[in-house]
Amino acid sequence: MKHGGIRILRRIMFLTFLSTISACSVMRPSMPPLASIEGKPGHFFAGRIINTNDGKAISFDLLIDLLTTNDLIFIGEVHNNADHHLIETQILQALMMRNKRLTVAMEFFDESDQPALDRYMKGAVTEEEFLKDVNWDKKWAFDYHFYRPLMLLAKEKAENLLAVNAPGNIVKKVAGSGLKSLNAQERNQLAKKIDLNNEDHRAYLNEIYRKHQHDILKNFEYFYEAQCAWEDTMAENVAADIKKYNEQIVVFAGNGHIVNKFGIPERTQKRAPVRMATVMLYPLTERTTIKKGIADYVWLTGNYLPKHLMHRHKYKQ
Repeated sequence: MKHGGIRILRRIMFLTFLSTISACSVMRPSMPPLASIEGKPGHFFAGRIINTNDGKAISFDLLIDLLTTNDLIFIGEVHNNADHHLIETQILQALMMRNKRLTVAMEFFDESDQPALDRYMKGAVTEEEFLKDVNWDKKWAFDYHFYRPLMLLAKEKAENLLAVNAPGNIVKKVAGSGLKSLNAQERNQLAKKIDLNNEDHRAYLNEIYRKHQHDILKNFEYFYEAQCAWEDTMAENVAADIKKYNEQIVVFAGNGHIVNKFGIPERTQKRAPVRMATVMLYPLTERTTIKKGIADYVWLTGNYLPKHLMHRHKYKQ
């Protein structure tokens, strides 16, 4: 073979080698996201339940054992993550098997929805009529099929199903123009005491606020007042329910309301000191370190978000 032919052959072999390397790099599967707990050894994949106190994975059965010893349990979700709603139903079902007298409270309904919830629990209205009564599509707007298994379980087996949220229109008004803009009737629909002095809570929300565009919410102080009014009102309602029903209460809310406990949980406990635990359903999107105090238990999940819901409710936590 002539020298020119040898050079061509070598070039073909070199290009083939490069293409093989390139194909291997494309085909090599990427590592799934991992989580670790701040200050603790070990890494965890989605599907593991972590006790943040010792940074160790626990079984589902042990989680339920630990939760059962508490009077008040908060379970936090990402509203448009379908997996979270299935997990919530699984947790509630397991708790109900241990405790026949259990009350369920939900962020998804405000106080004005309680009469409609009571009618639904008694079987006096159909599911379709109930959804119209609470104006689900407008007031909450997330796909009801996500919540339906949890609602049906609560309807069948819970002692009570309670609405604890503040009226959305009033919270929205506070976010736009502050607590001072409310008239007496509006102010009376929020918690009597609204704590604006938790600096860790303020710093956490300020960080969230700075990461978003603010076409509507242009004043951080009003945004913070709205968040505190929101959470103190839910806390006041949950505390009143604890005193009224004197039984285990499981509260379902967005993760943003229970993170680090300085939202609804601690504000509830100040009003009604009881044994309390928080569970956060945490979607893994990348390698991350989770702060120890974020919740008592963290259940790592996938990050399944239906495309038609990915951009809805930017500020709803």
